[in-house]
Amino acid sequence: MASRRAVNLSLTLLLLHLSILLSPSASEFGQFCDAGVGYGESACGVSGGSSKILIKGGTVVNAHHQEVADVYVEDGKIVAVKPNIKVGDDVTVLDATGKYVMPGGIDPHTHLAMDFMASQTLDDFFSGQAAALAGGTTMHIDFVIPVKGSLIAGIESYEKKASKSCMDYGFHMAITKWDDDVSREMEVMVNEKGINSFKFFMAYKGALMINDELLLQGLKKCKSLGALAMVHAENGDAVFEGQNRMIELGITGPEGHVLSRPAVLEGEATARAIRLAAFVNTPLYVVHVMSIDAMEEIAKARQSGQRVIGEPVVSGLVLDDSKIWDPDFITAATYVMSPPIRAAGHDKALQAALSTGVLQLVGTDHCAFNSTQKALGIDDFRKIPNGVNGIEERMHLVWDTMVESGKISASDYVRITSTECARIFNIYPRKGAILVGSDADIIILNPNSSFEISAKTHHSRLDTNVFEGKKGKGKIEVTIAGGRIVWINGELKVAPGSGKYVSMPPFSYLFQGMDKADAAYLSSLRAPVKRQISTE
Repeated sequence: MASRRAVNLSLTLLLLHLSILLSPSASEFGQFCDAGVGYGESACGVSGGSSKILIKGGTVVNAHHQEVADVYVEDGKIVAVKPNIKVGDDVTVLDATGKYVMPGGIDPHTHLAMDFMASQTLDDFFSGQAAALAGGTTMHIDFVIPVKGSLIAGIESYEKKASKSCMDYGFHMAITKWDDDVSREMEVMVNEKGINSFKFFMAYKGALMINDELLLQGLKKCKSLGALAMVHAENGDAVFEGQNRMIELGITGPEGHVLSRPAVLEGEATARAIRLAAFVNTPLYVVHVMSIDAMEEIAKARQSGQRVIGEPVVSGLVLDDSKIWDPDFITAATYVMSPPIRAAGHDKALQAALSTGVLQLVGTDHCAFNSTQKALGIDDFRKIPNGVNGIEERMHLVWDTMVESGKISASDYVRITSTECARIFNIYPRKGAILVGSDADIIILNPNSSFEISAKTHHSRLDTNVFEGKKGKGKIEVTIAGGRIVWINGELKVAPGSGKYVSMPPFSYLFQGMDKADAAYLSSLRAPVKRQISTE
């Protein structure tokens, strides 16, 4: 008992020390500008810079082709893509010889300033976006959580949170209950707020989880609005049972999190959501596909012709669950997310599925909780806030894991990190392309440079990094967002409030031909049957 008290005292002192270290200060943001430390745009290097940029001699890569060409940018737009562009002295010239010039990344799955599990994610709409820009991502789509079930109250809250944005962003909307008000508010989100996707949590019982009846109503409403239905696919009832089982067995550490929600429960929920979407005949997007079980269900559905999108996240692609068994609590808790990072083998299978088109694009599920926040679950894994980082690391790790290894081409890389996201959420070719008229969201990647990931050098507010120590080839040397150079020579030049909200219209390419499928279904019913009623 005395030993236990000594451990708890030591932990308390450690957490106090961490909370002091992690409290916001000017030094914390020494590598970039933050709304909290009083920097204006000109101090950040945003104002006064040239609005004209020429990128010379690079290999310009789009999802459909690549070519050696110059790219000329003016007033936030791509004006020309062709060889040997001549410009005047008022243009900033960047030499990209021997390097790749590609669309900035679009992260389809983030949680900035999200209130969750008695805490709030540490990265807000400035620090998280600044980290993204340093890693070559120039737009993200964040999930709005309703306030007491109200979508309108939820979007108003997130609009305030996003006022400090330093890059472009969009919103998905979560649905956590169902009634006539929610149905009407979904129409407002699509018609007035530029939201074309709604997420349904099949997990987190007692908090965000919805049942099959609600999911069916939501799928029907999404279809009528031309909005994409998204699911967090885990069997929440079974997870709840698994959690109780672990506690009964005395397994209270982070390993209990993984053991309580095995891959079979992710596979079951994925299959159920796919079948219900097929029943309604509407497209489905499965977020953070973490297991072979879920991936195989998506593969079967797509092979049958069903419109199902599978999104792995970078942590699931490059990590396994070995660290969750680390004897140090903070190390292990850093890796707690849902669905869990799986055992070795799932990562390689997800990479293969991504390379062959079974899975379509890569997100991060960036949901940043620091050591102090993770320690809320020191005696009970159910209280560990779920989430890992990735918004800054995704582009580098996907290049090294998928392109440098020879699994995919540079054009495929552009497709899975940018273009396909833009197409799915109906903002292509404004985003996701190096084409005349597209937004000037551009990265320059040097395939011969190396990177190393560390919490000491990343731009997130986190004190840990789930990818700590990972090294690889392919370094993003320049990020241009909205026609402004925001990352160059290892320095960020960003300002709060410079980002823009991107409205996303309904009825993306995924809905094309759905009406014909509905008509074919009705004609196949051979019903109602006309019967004569005997009067005898």
